[in-house]
Amino acid sequence: MEVALITVGDELLSGDTVNTNANWLAAELSERGVAVARILSIPDDRGEIADRVREYAADFDAIIVTGGIGSTPDDVTVEAVADAFDREMAVTDLTRESVERRLAAIRERVPDREFDVDVEAEAAVPEGSRPLVTDAGLAPGCVVENVYVLPGIPDELKATFETVADEFAGDRRSRFLYTVEPESNIVPALREAMDRFDVAVGCYPDREADHNRLKVTATDDDALSAAAAWLLSNVDASETPVSRDW
Repeated sequence: MEVALITVGDELLSGDTVNTNANWLAAELSERGVAVARILSIPDDRGEIADRVREYAADFDAIIVTGGIGSTPDDVTVEAVADAFDREMAVTDLTRESVERRLAAIRERVPDREFDVDVEAEAAVPEGSRPLVTDAGLAPGCVVENVYVLPGIPDELKATFETVADEFAGDRRSRFLYTVEPESNIVPALREAMDRFDVAVGCYPDREADHNRLKVTATDDDALSAAAAWLLSNVDASETPVSRDW
């Protein structure tokens, strides 16, 4: 399974907000054996979002789009996804009830504040989509064909992703190894391991931990085990973190 991540928001591109959502989702998907083939950050531009969603929906098994859900002027993601599939926006009984319930809970928690919320606008999703509602946020997410639209607020994102997490599964498996050998010294061995066992090997220097971290990835358990065993023997690697004085 190959998935593309699209994170939406001018604040991501300006550096005002750290894109923790992309990192969290990539880790969650990788844990499930899914290949994250693209991570793209784009502005709050309805046309740009629609174009990218349309393009990626044809190229990947699934897309996760985060950010830009709600009722502020820059929240255009849901409408853009509707545009990508030529759908109108519509309110369902489920989304309306969810927004009203969440709004009632907020008003109860903050009784001295007025909230002027357009429930119909907040509850609208692309026509025919599958709404994703949780108690974490006000505006619902949704699934349109193979596109999953999730909130951008991290807590809301995580809660909504959990409702669809079982729909993401793949056969990629990884193991981490550690070595204190300088990266330049192990290049031939890494290439040989990739050719010999048909695996992917990444080398990630970590100066704070004083070692190089090797990530071996494969779709076959036997190939993964064989490649890891070969690297343990040929690059002075360890299955547990090691360190040296560089």
